[in-house]
Amino acid sequence: MAIKLTVNGQSTTVDAPNDMPLLWALRDVLHLRGTKFGCGIAQCGACTVHVNGTAVRSCITPVGTVAAKSVTTIEGLSADGSHPVQQAWEEIDVAQCGYCQAGQMMSAAALLAKTPKPTDQEIDSALNGNLCRCGTYLRIRKAVHKAAELATNASTKKAVQTAAR
Repeated sequence: MAIKLTVNGQSTTVDAPNDMPLLWALRDVLHLRGTKFGCGIAQCGACTVHVNGTAVRSCITPVGTVAAKSVTTIEGLSADGSHPVQQAWEEIDVAQCGYCQAGQMMSAAALLAKTPKPTDQEIDSALNGNLCRCGTYLRIRKAVHKAAELATNASTKKAVQTAAR
């Protein structure tokens, strides 16, 4: 069945059954391999993507339910690594094995889109359920704070440039 999607800002059609998990449509049909399979039961967060800006577990989300919605994967945050979350993750050197990090970053980006300056408690709550076998939780929290700072600085710089025109 042909399902129309918008993935990372691009309109596309996926030939898949409505009940196929979004994860497999992304990985196997669209060849976007950044989203990882972890548990298959929405308990680990490795498969987290955004659907209309909300972090969702793609392993249990039927692709048919996201037709005509906007899906963003880790590849869609930015092509050049310029998204504040990507910059912060690199600067803080968060990843150890790295397997869970795409899901962690997608959850962090969704949080920051709604809460630009989150507290530790808000970060912990938003990323609860994103498991990291390497235990980099403190670096993840530090990177979320850094991403918030980078985003704020970018917004301030843009506002100053706009005012100067």
